[in-house]
Amino acid sequence: MYTGTACFDMLLPGDSRSLKAKRSYVRPIVAALRRFEVSAAEVGAVELHGRTEIGVAVVAAEAAHVREVLDSCERLVAARPEVELLSVRRRLHGVED
Repeated sequence: MYTGTACFDMLLPGDSRSLKAKRSYVRPIVAALRRFEVSAAEVGAVELHGRTEIGVAVVAAEAAHVREVLDSCERLVAARPEVELLSVRRRLHGVED
């Protein structure tokens, strides 16, 4: 069994100056990520306007499948024209860890 996590640090458009406007950008991204059958949520910069961190987690029988799913998630976030992906932190854990 392998688990993988990724945390996407993003810069949101300038019009996300309220939490309501921020949610209008974050919610569709989280919903799109969940289509990959991962757990996804806003995990950081919750109170900051214009920034967000979205975390995803996946569990699979093979490490290669975990990497494949996280790669797909990263491509999805990077392709979103309304946000700028600043950084990605990834971790992979196996049974031995």
